[in-house]
Amino acid sequence: MPSPSSASPAEFPADHAPGGPPAGMVDELISQTRRLRGGIDAVRRVTAGSHGPEDPLGRWQRALCDLAAHQLDDLGARLGQLRDGPPLPVAPDHVPAPRPAPGAGRGGSAEWNLLTDEVTWSDELFRLFGRSPRDGALTLDELPSCLVEEDRELLAALVTDCLVDGKPIDGEFRLVHPDGPRTVHMRGEPVLDDDGCTAAMWAVLRDVTELHRGRDAVIASGDSLHHHRRLARAEQQLAAGLQEAVLPPWQGPLRVPRDAGPADTALDVAGHYLPAADGAAVGGNWFDALPLPDGMTLLGAGGLTGRGVAAASTMAVLLGAVRGMAMTGTEPGPLLGCLNQLLDTSAQPALGSAVCCRYDPRTRTLAWAQAGHPAPLLFRGGTARPLPRPDGVLLGAITDARYEQAEERLLPGDVLLLHTDACVGSSLLQGLAARFTTARSAQECVRSVLEAWNRQPRQDDACVLVARIGS
Repeated sequence: MPSPSSASPAEFPADHAPGGPPAGMVDELISQTRRLRGGIDAVRRVTAGSHGPEDPLGRWQRALCDLAAHQLDDLGARLGQLRDGPPLPVAPDHVPAPRPAPGAGRGGSAEWNLLTDEVTWSDELFRLFGRSPRDGALTLDELPSCLVEEDRELLAALVTDCLVDGKPIDGEFRLVHPDGPRTVHMRGEPVLDDDGCTAAMWAVLRDVTELHRGRDAVIASGDSLHHHRRLARAEQQLAAGLQEAVLPPWQGPLRVPRDAGPADTALDVAGHYLPAADGAAVGGNWFDALPLPDGMTLLGAGGLTGRGVAAASTMAVLLGAVRGMAMTGTEPGPLLGCLNQLLDTSAQPALGSAVCCRYDPRTRTLAWAQAGHPAPLLFRGGTARPLPRPDGVLLGAITDARYEQAEERLLPGDVLLLHTDACVGSSLLQGLAARFTTARSAQECVRSVLEAWNRQPRQDDACVLVARIGS
């Protein structure tokens, strides 16, 4: 194969940059660089096979192979830049990438001869130290003066162990550099004479500053992630505790009113909170059933936008307002109007939906209103249908909104189901009509809803409330 210096001009294409080398010549140099790189890898494999991992000569040879391979990789990259020409101009609306600091990622080698006091540095090592070759290489006594003061004692100990006890050097220190401190990794070996005494010391030094910065950034990111996860878990626990504290305290079925007269006018009530499948932070969903002083019963369900402590705390305020106004005898329509004003003037604005009902056991009449919420489902005679919706917009959406109120006459054996937006769809719930007909209690109806819910994918929490008219 002809060398680049003996190649004739006819061997290379003429379409190269004016004043630059022919493209074919650069390609040939790149090919030779790659062949040399492969040869170094082969030498390193032979060295690894002929010398054990603890053999000083083998370690030194492998270190030199690594350094040579790095230099060839750098040469190949520079030849590629020479072949491809200068980079295109950067558009005005783009910011060019910062240039790496001099010496970043570079390495060099050194030899200190203790018998002749001769010091030999590679050109790369001078660049790594930011030192001109005209100033000469540093002796082992002078070397600590280029280090950050806190690391000088460390380097002195490493060199002493190498020269006196014959221990290999493998350590890092911070180098004072004109462009700022650099972290350098040093690997060295003592060279012994025939009497077993240290005659010289070899070392390979490599700039690992960027490697450390990347590692530190990864560690910092991991610490930040763990911190945010701990905060998220704490917030989730706080929100869940707040929600548990304000949702209806009764467990299982509730018969309201407790001192009801005829059995066919009392309500058998059961409800359940359904957490999200992914265990995400709880939201602002709620349900309630509350006996009122006038003998009527409040039934309600709703939800707020958002998740976590903010949504749960706003939900607590909202549910407290619902209970307070219902206890004073406020009708569902005006009650939702007051809730709308409450959210509209809240320090933490939010949107919400709700359905609010008042059941009169004396006449079996249900008065109800809704604010952007699914209508209650009425199960009767093996079929199911949503109640006709009176007008009503989302809570917090429009100032001074008005909410219409509707009435529905219920019959013995009817089942009323209230649910939040994130619950299973109305079509699936209506498919439970046959099971609701044979159910003996509101609790059985809730279990049927839960079975349907568990078969469906869910990304949010939800609430369900079932009220069954006595028969």
